[in-house]
Amino acid sequence: MNSARSPRYRLLTGPDDAVFCGRVSDALDMGYELHGGPAATFDGASVIVAQALVWTRDAPTPLQEP
Repeated sequence: MNSARSPRYRLLTGPDDAVFCGRVSDALDMGYELHGGPAATFDGASVIVAQALVWTRDAPTPLQEP
């Protein structure tokens, strides 16, 4: 079992699709907060997005998923 904690700062990246939005939503559900707005670029085939998230709570960050 992995008992490492998630980092206080996370940068999620990926194609602009429902999977990416789900990853950001999951992080928000865990207690992370958005840090700034999203960034987007076009790689010639699809839109790639990035969203920074930070842990601002006094509690420890969540355990990392295996």
